[in-house]
Parts: sequence; C-alpha cells; structure tokens
Amino acid sequence: MSSIELDTLGEVAKPVGVSEFLRGLAAAVPVQIGFVPFALVLGAQAAQKGLSPAEVPLMTGLNFGGGSEFAAIDLWTSPPHIALIVAITFLINSRHLLMGAALAPFLSAMPKRKVLPALFFMCDESWAMGLADARARSSFSMAYFLGAGIALWACWMVFTAVGAAIGPMIGDVEAYGFDMAFPAVFLVLLRGMWTGLRAARPWLVSLVTAALVYLFVPGAWYVAASALSGLVSSYLLAKQP
Repeated sequence: MSSIELDTLGEVAKPVGVSEFLRGLAAAVPVQIGFVPFALVLGAQAAQKGLSPAEVPLMTGLNFGGGSEFAAIDLWTSPPHIALIVAITFLINSRHLLMGAALAPFLSAMPKRKVLPALFFMCDESWAMGLADARARSSFSMAYFLGAGIALWACWMVFTAVGAAIGPMIGDVEAYGFDMAFPAVFLVLLRGMWTGLRAARPWLVSLVTAALVYLFVPGAWYVAASALSGLVSSYLLAKQP
C-alpha cells in the first residue's frame, strides 16, 4: 500500500509506508465490533424480504451506507420500485456531500485519480475517524483513512451476509437489542470530535430539526433537513464573535 501524507494546507509532506495503513486497520477494530450486530440485523431483514446471502453483500458492498441500505430494505417489494429506492438512497446519502466538503481542504493537493477511489470507502465512521485523526495530528493520512475504511467496508459486507444466512434461523434479531450498537458507535465517535459546547451548537440545531421533521413529515426528509439546518446554522454561528 503506497500513500501520501498531507499537511493541513494539502501540500505533499512526506511518503508514508504500510504502518499508517495498519494503524487505520487497528483503529477500526472497536468500530468493527459495533458494526457486527447492526450488520446482522440488516442481513436478517434483507433475508426476510427475499434477498439471498450472496445478494446482500453485493448491495452493502456497492452502496457503503448503512442508513440508506436499511431504507432500501424497508421499501423493498417484489417487484421493487427502483426509482423510489434510488431517490431515497440518494436523499439519505446526500450527507456525504457535506462530509466530503469537510475533507476537501485536506485533499485539495492530491490528484483526483487517487482521491475519488479512496472516497468510495467513506462512511460516517471512516469519515469521522479520518477527520479526527487529521485534527489531532495536524495532518491527514490517506493510508490511515484507507486502512480504517477498507476494514469497516469488509466487516460490513461479511456480517450482513452472515445475517442473511442465519437470520431466518434465529428469527427477529431486533428483539435482542442489536440495533442499539450503531447509536453507541456514533456516540463514541462524537466524543472523539467534541471540542466544546460552543462548537456543538450546529449539532444541536441539526438534532432538533431531524427529530421534528421525523415526527411530522413522512419519509426520509429528516435526513436532508438535518443536514441543511446543520450547514446553515454552522455558517450563521461562525459569524458570531
């Protein structure tokens, strides 16, 4: 694995070896543990909708976004409403536009032929890990990001397939409380990015907006509303002294 480490201005600083990739793999282990029960839930739900253990990892591998995959499974019918599923998937994954924008200052000096394939492995967790690591070390390590992202991607595919295989045998896996694992992982990631109440105000605006839209508006519009409110509040609050 060859990679390039960038400083905060996006300038090439020094080559790094496989150690950064391995550091990403190691850092992803606790998050992988949190992935497992949630992947089992998704795989079991997909099996209940008629998807095979081979089709499930194909879906989760090509569309590495757990939230949109749960929505797609929930909307899955026979035959499936492809246009509706694609639209909802795009809506839920639209948050990646903002996540990519947050990484852009660190990636601007890299060629797009390297950046774009690497961003395929960007999910909420790998993005948070890469950004938190960049802020802590004052430099962005693409190898670390890839190590974490590929580890999470592989774990997600494997255990969604396992969930599809064993789900029909163990029944309703949500009854075991497995679905609480993902929120727990997000709370841990947020703790690592916490810099104080002042900086967290857009998070609060986004959270309240998402909750209100979820309660009063059908569909997945709460995802877009949350992202947009967070973006607007960040812009407005950043202007305050």
